[in-house]
Amino acid sequence: MKNETILITGAAGFIGFHLSEHLLNKGYRIVGIDNMNDYYDVSLKEARLSILKKHDSFVFIKGDIADKAQMEKIFEEHHVGIVVNLAAQAGVRYSIENPEAYLNSNLVGFFNVLEECRKHKVAHLIFASSSSVYGQRSKVPFEEDENTDRPVSFYAATKKSNEVMAYSYSCLYGIPTTGLRFFTVYGPFGRPDMAYFKFANKIRDGKKIEVYNNGDMIRDFTYVDDIVKSIERLLELPPKADDQGVRYKLYNIGRGKPEKLLDLIKCIESSYGKPAELEMLPMQPGDVCITYSDTSELYNDIGYHPEVELRDGIDRFIGWYREYYSIKD
Repeated sequence: MKNETILITGAAGFIGFHLSEHLLNKGYRIVGIDNMNDYYDVSLKEARLSILKKHDSFVFIKGDIADKAQMEKIFEEHHVGIVVNLAAQAGVRYSIENPEAYLNSNLVGFFNVLEECRKHKVAHLIFASSSSVYGQRSKVPFEEDENTDRPVSFYAATKKSNEVMAYSYSCLYGIPTTGLRFFTVYGPFGRPDMAYFKFANKIRDGKKIEVYNNGDMIRDFTYVDDIVKSIERLLELPPKADDQGVRYKLYNIGRGKPEKLLDLIKCIESSYGKPAELEMLPMQPGDVCITYSDTSELYNDIGYHPEVELRDGIDRFIGWYREYYSIKD
């Protein structure tokens, strides 16, 4: 599939950047689109983009997947053969404050992607879903065939909608489609709205870390390189037809080893070399107590299981963090 042009939406985002850089280094041709919105510090997106632009086989387009005319133009001009849709308005809590942003990007934008994939008969569509679709549940680990009809945030509802929309297009038009349920991705060049990044900022600034649900939270933290390696292998593996004749598959991508939130904080304290002061707070609306992935389906199909331990991943993040922000202490 290296002969195919890959469109990566959200290319200046956290996962989009890491995936684009990895594939460019492997010799793939990448067209990236990103609207460069200010949901978080735009200079971080610009820093990622400056690295990608060093590659001759990378084309960047500043634009929005919710812009139908622009999406039509991209597919026509660049002869897109494979699509990895990572563009989305992220964040559970922000979806309570600004649900319209999620409607435009996650639903209207994804519809435009599906329409262009239909019209241009792409070889493979991979799209980002989220562990959030599982909602609040006690049965663990989470398996792909479980019922996900009770999302507890609008963000999760849009991701569940993406899965259903993609299935219908795959069923109707034969688009080989793979959906990826990401579990709490972290690492260098990450999103500043994520807990581990916020915690590092608080330690740097000598401020209290806000710990929700009094610290009784468990997350299946997944290092970004493990996400990227999984996607690379899946690129070459469009789903085979199921017993209904539909070429559609969902995968969990997680470490499969959930960790306590308080243990994450200890890792950050140790790696940074400074203690943190904690402020215990109640559960936030739309949040869940635990995420825990069963990744046996992913391993069965691609022979790879995420492998970076939390302590090693946090060390890599803090190393990047100190260098990026020129922290010497």
